[in-house]
Amino acid sequence: MIDIRPFASLGHADHGWLNARHHFSFANYHDPARMGWGAIRVWNDDEIAARSGFPPHPHRDMEIITYVRTGAITHQDSMGNKGRTGAGDVQVMSAGTGVQHAEYNLEDETTTLFQIWVQTDRPGAQPGWGAKRFPKGDRHGAFVTLASGFAEDEDALKINAAARVMGATLKAGEAAELDLDPARHTYLVPVEGAVTVNGVRAEPRDGVAITGEEKVAIVALDDTEIVLVDAR
Repeated sequence: MIDIRPFASLGHADHGWLNARHHFSFANYHDPARMGWGAIRVWNDDEIAARSGFPPHPHRDMEIITYVRTGAITHQDSMGNKGRTGAGDVQVMSAGTGVQHAEYNLEDETTTLFQIWVQTDRPGAQPGWGAKRFPKGDRHGAFVTLASGFAEDEDALKINAAARVMGATLKAGEAAELDLDPARHTYLVPVEGAVTVNGVRAEPRDGVAITGEEKVAIVALDDTEIVLVDAR
């Protein structure tokens, strides 16, 4: 099953400093048909104005992955971690027993990012944070694992969930394939450019919910960048 979630159908909240689209129910946006996708609970498409951001706030027992599309985000938390994550790169925070964090756009330009939450498989774990550069050229034409709860993904950022966050970049006319477990839930978003997913067309920033498929074949109709999460 492949279900296209058009960008125009997503939840929307414009706070001035934050223009957010919600793939799943979040904050004041509630849709009983879009409470999550398997263990994927949140996928927010955020535009954060220059010199603004999220002040300190708490989380617990959730795996939170931030994929920066343009600009940069600067993180600080109650564990003493600080870091700046730029375009194409990823940060993860395992909220565990509880953590306070802030995310600021300290740049002179708008920052755009995906914030993705995956339900943890280790409630009450020690909280943690990490960030890593993932050059886009290294994932040209094929998927690279960016964050993972599987031990074999040694080069990926670690999360406490049986899930993978993956990325790929494709030129127009190129294709990438990925084997799937039909019992699991996959969700992907083309950052820019239209694609087909197993022959079904998706426009830029549409959500594509997949389950029951043994393989996903993505063909780029335009130059594009794909972010994908595979979860239980």
